Order: sequence, then structure tokens, then C-alpha cells
Amino acid sequence: MLVIDHLVAEGLRIDRFHTGPGEAWCLIGGNGSGIERLCDVVAGEAVDVRAERLQLPEDLGLLSFKGQQSIFEAELRKDDTDFLGRLDPGSPARAFLTDIEKHRALIDLFALTDLLDRGYRQLSSGQARKLCLLQQITRGVAFLVLENPYEGLDQASCLELDRLLTELRDQGLGLLILINNSADIPPWCTHLGAFAEGALALQGPRAETEEKAKELLSRQSPLFRVSVEELRRERQMEGDKMPDAQSDVLVALRQGFARYDEVAVFNNLDLIVNRGDHTLITGPNGCGKSTLLQMITGDHPLCYVNDLTVLGRRRGSGESIWELKRQMGIVSPDLHRNHRVAGSALAIVLSGLFDSIGLYTRPSSAQQHLGRRWLGRLGLEAKANNAFRQLSYGEQRLILLARALIKGPPLLILDEPTQGLDESNRTALLDVLARIAEEQLSTILYVSHRLDEHREFFRQQIRFA
Repeated sequence: MLVIDHLVAEGLRIDRFHTGPGEAWCLIGGNGSGIERLCDVVAGEAVDVRAERLQLPEDLGLLSFKGQQSIFEAELRKDDTDFLGRLDPGSPARAFLTDIEKHRALIDLFALTDLLDRGYRQLSSGQARKLCLLQQITRGVAFLVLENPYEGLDQASCLELDRLLTELRDQGLGLLILINNSADIPPWCTHLGAFAEGALALQGPRAETEEKAKELLSRQSPLFRVSVEELRRERQMEGDKMPDAQSDVLVALRQGFARYDEVAVFNNLDLIVNRGDHTLITGPNGCGKSTLLQMITGDHPLCYVNDLTVLGRRRGSGESIWELKRQMGIVSPDLHRNHRVAGSALAIVLSGLFDSIGLYTRPSSAQQHLGRRWLGRLGLEAKANNAFRQLSYGEQRLILLARALIKGPPLLILDEPTQGLDESNRTALLDVLARIAEEQLSTILYVSHRLDEHREFFRQQIRFA
């Protein structure tokens, strides 16, 4: 059981919250509502926590964004690529699982059987998320806490996860999930709670609370408030500093392919993105969506062996990767997890002007003013000097969106940009992208697993099998 009585922490207040036998809980809240802080409390990472009673289950499993980031960073510290003279794949996926034979059906269910010998850092973001989930389940925990477990998973995997959690609930496993979007309320939860303004404002049996919880969430205003008119003016002011694409064909890939070792990810892919061809890219976990975008941004070595032209320059022709990236704004799970450097929220936003991970160039006063304006658009101006890594996952994602948009790039490359955002911020971002598309301020390449993100401004769709 999880028992909380009269708990107070920074940004969080809970008067009473008790889980009981046979109950499966779903707690929902928007960005900044306090729900992220509860995850920190459960993980033992919250500071200045005061509670009359705080009792965590003895055999607790936790899946969180911060936990996944810790695994990734631990894998980087063990990377011996420089010493081996070849790519070090790191710890294989099987190393994260307990008693593989006993759990073979679960591994098959999540389509990980053929990936057990692949290194953790070689997995897609969705595959890594499924692996971390199975890591907790296979070690036989008695109580499982999941932070936004559906983020990064394709539709089939979400359905399989629901079937699995229903079965585990029926077997007596304690379940608590923390989510930001009402569309993610699972069919298997028996009880529901909702956060608002830093407090657990509503809780009870699902039948009695679901409509009230959705209404409470719908009243929360987005942090993301961006005026496209302001973006247009800023783009015009910066126009002489931003090189324009040399051609109306921004991306051209002919007979494109990707592989890991000898295993094909995709083959014979033809892709043309003209200026204004806003493109939606969909498909299951591990099909190559992120790999494709990494090839376009120059962050994957396969970009040099494919017939690929980006912004008028053939990859591998001696082009400057930094000159190309200067014309791109990028958000992706990979970029997010690579932001391990120290830096304030303001510094990370400003780093978008220099295409660096971290800020190593002293920005001008005008650039600093622009960065603070962006923080204001995110509702995070009070956190300008806060360490980026100490912000919640949703706040970090908003910062990275500002980093991508700050220079008004001709090409916006967005790989699951709404991970960690609640529905009000998700809608606000998509509305802004629709206006950006309408005003022809940027051409958008967008990867998504969510059906509710398929907007009319997308002119073409690439569907991976």
C-alpha cells in the first residue's frame, strides 16, 4: 500500500491519499499541477518533504523519465568505443531483464525478443521504454508506479500494455500511473485522482470521479503561449542573419536505407520534402522514424552512405554540418536525453541560437532579451536561472521547444515533441505549428504515435510498416 497523510513539498500538497488492496489507481494532472512532484516523492528525489505519514510499498517498482535518463547516462559512462576501435553497443537488452525464459511471453508481447542482444543505446526511444517497463515487471515487484507509460509507445504497444496491466492487476499487483492527458486514462484503473494548482484536488472510485477529473484538467491553462505574429516579426528582424535554403527542395532521399549491423530497418525509401511540404511520419516502434530524422540532421553516420540531399547540399560532399544545422530547429527524445550538461533554463533556450548542447558562446544583450521573451511565452520566466536538469520533464520539453523555435529556422524537425506535455500544452503547440505552416515560416517534419496529433496542415504522410 501507498499511504500519504498531510504531505507538503515544493509545489505539492496532499492531505490524504491511501491505496487499498485490489485498487488500481490513475492520477492525472497538467504540467505544473504538482503531479510531477509526486513522482519525485515516490522516487525519493524530492527535497524538503514534510509529512505526517509517508509509507511507500516495500517492494516498489518505478518507471519514470528521470529513471530512464539515469540508465542512459550510466550506459554512456561505460562506453568503451574509443578503446575498442569499434562501436561499443553497451549493455545488451537482456541484461536488464530477470529470468528471461520465465517471462518469454511478455518479451514476445512487447516485440523485444529479437532485440535482446542489442545494446541499450541502440534501441529506439519506444523500445527502451518498453524494456524499462519489463525490467520492473520481471523482477517481481509487488507495487508498480508508472509515469506516463504510454508516451513513446505505438498504438499496438499501448493496447498490449493495457492487456498486461489488466492481467497483473487481477493477479494482485498494486498499480499507480501518473499521466498528463485524459485520453490516456486506462480501461483497467478502478480509482482516479486529479491534481490542480499543486494539490491532489479530487480522488475516488473511477465511476464517481472520471468526468470531474476531465473537467478539472480541461480548465488548466497552457504554459505554452506563443504568438505567431511575434515569431514573424522576429524572423524578419533576423532575416539577414539566417541563410535561406538554396533550393525549394529541402530534403531529397532516393532509395534510402537504414540498418543496425546486418539487420535492415527500412529499405528503398524515396522522400521528397519541398518548401511547405509539412510531413507527418508514423509507424511502429523501431521501424526507423527517428533514424530517418537523424540522417537528415546529420546525427547518424548513415547519412553519408545514402543518396541524401539536405537544404541543397548532398551529404558527404564536404558540406558543413553546422551550416546546415543553422537552418534547422530540432526536438527529439535523443536530443533531450543528450542534454546532460549543466546549464540554466535560459542558457538552454539560448543554445538554440548556436546549435550547441549547452551554451559556450557569450550571448549578446539582445539575444539574452530574446531568450527571456521565450521563457515568458512558456510561463517559465521565474525559472530562468533554475538548472535545466532540475526542472520537470514537461518543463524541460518546453525549454527544448523554445530552443528549436528561437531562431525561426526554415526546417523544423520534431520527433515526438509533445512527450511529457499535458493536453492543453499539446494543443497549444499544435495550434502554433498550424499557424507557422499557414504563415510559411518553417517547413515541418513531425514524428508522432498519437492519432490526436494528425492535423490538417500536414500535406503528406510517410507511413512506416
